[in-house]
Amino acid sequence: MKKTTHYIFLLLAAFCMQNMVAQEEIKTKIDVLLKEKEQIKVYEKEALKIEIEAIAKRLDKNEITSLDAQNLKKEAAKKRALNIENRIAIIDNKISLLERNGTDKLATLDSLGTKMGVDIFDIKINDKSLFYVSKDKEEVKYDIRTKSDFVWAVGLNNAIVDGQSLDDSPYKIGGSRFFEMGVTWRTRLFKNSNAVRLHYGFSFQFNGLKPEGNQYFVENDDQTELQEFEYDLDKSKLRMDNLVFPVHFEFGSSNKVETENTMRYYLDKKFRFGIGAYGGFNIGTRQKLKYKENGKKVKDKFKRDYNTSDLIYGLSAYAGVGETLLYIKYDLNPIFKDALVEQHNISLGLRFDL
Repeated sequence: MKKTTHYIFLLLAAFCMQNMVAQEEIKTKIDVLLKEKEQIKVYEKEALKIEIEAIAKRLDKNEITSLDAQNLKKEAAKKRALNIENRIAIIDNKISLLERNGTDKLATLDSLGTKMGVDIFDIKINDKSLFYVSKDKEEVKYDIRTKSDFVWAVGLNNAIVDGQSLDDSPYKIGGSRFFEMGVTWRTRLFKNSNAVRLHYGFSFQFNGLKPEGNQYFVENDDQTELQEFEYDLDKSKLRMDNLVFPVHFEFGSSNKVETENTMRYYLDKKFRFGIGAYGGFNIGTRQKLKYKENGKKVKDKFKRDYNTSDLIYGLSAYAGVGETLLYIKYDLNPIFKDALVEQHNISLGLRFDL
């Protein structure tokens, strides 16, 4: 059963990573095309400037009349305007294809004229999917209000003990860390503005605590406390694994890109921040000890309850530019149930929305 759960988790992580890579590749291609649109405008305007200067020189040399010069300038301006319009239309069509299909496709015709399409997650023959139910007609959505992200975060972890400051924590500041990974969705709340979004999803959190000194965690009935270990510890760490469902209200500006067929908002290089909460479940707690006994290295792993809270809930916030954000979360639930003095987990680190 443990192996099956482990394999399922690995498959889920692999799928999320594969989907993340595919989305990132498409996003990168779209960003390149958007930059190419701006370069087209610059190029054509510069070319028009050169043509007008050449016409002016011909006029100065009396090679053409003033009327001829005026007509030539109008024709040059019209030509460059049409060039911009047509070339940008080509770029917009490429962007629409990428957004509609979700990935690049390799299409071929065999000797019988059968069309085969291959993308990252599917195989199509004559536009019919082998793995998914096909739609009669796939339409381009003018406005997509919900987008998904692969999220992971890493940083420092610790605990705030009631009546004490963080400086008095019994856990190592640099040695205690956390890691988080998950999938989120971002939904625009207003029809004609992307200033406020609802950011929600699910995450696996792994919160670690390393006690100061030569201490380790011991269960005494319904109390969990730190005690001195009989041997010199090379490592002592308690890890709590949680499945949580975060919800944030996100604020910040974005880039609006409109074409004849689509309208999209992009958060690239824009400052944003989110405030919210999360709730979920503890799915496992374990302690790892490393030490030497009679000159031999010993590694002990204990997977027990350690009286940790079953329900997880807290507050979280993030702020930053683009995909990289400063991230903080604080558990409102105590780390250990029925503890004489409550402790609350707190984490600070970097978060990446990919």
